[in-house]
Amino acid sequence: MKSFRILLKSFLVVLLLAGPSAVARAQAKTASSSRAEIEALETRYINAFNTKDVDQIMSCYAPGKMLFVFDAVPPREYPSWDAYKRDWEGLFSAYPGPISATISEQSIAVVGAVAYGHNIQSGYFTAKDGTRLNVAVRVTDVYRKIRGKWLIVQEHVSFPVDIATGKADLLSKP
Repeated sequence: MKSFRILLKSFLVVLLLAGPSAVARAQAKTASSSRAEIEALETRYINAFNTKDVDQIMSCYAPGKMLFVFDAVPPREYPSWDAYKRDWEGLFSAYPGPISATISEQSIAVVGAVAYGHNIQSGYFTAKDGTRLNVAVRVTDVYRKIRGKWLIVQEHVSFPVDIATGKADLLSKP
């Protein structure tokens, strides 16, 4: 224990001598690495979506009650991993034909073991009768590093709504 305290004190002295810029560089490097890990998570998610792999999609989300989602479709909220998994299974059952999605305008900010971001997900679904539904949704995610792995702990998916008609703008543009 004594040797640990000596090592810690030596480390702190080195940090103090190196100045705030060394600490800032170390924090920036960690944030950059975390952003890259979260971007990889989003790539895994979109690849799993495009292959309709519900288990891979759900591997991007925190387990159990650690997850909370507002999706673009009813019900109003999905308060757990299990509830959200059923949402995905229902979506792919309703649209058994080809699907495709891409992510654009990805923004990620890292603050220690928590991060947040938003993006636009555009694509299409093919219904049982062969009709194609084109959509562009807005997604806001909160990420947490859990057991050394970044996962989505909160998600909000939405469409802009025309207030006058009450109808969703499924292909919103900036």
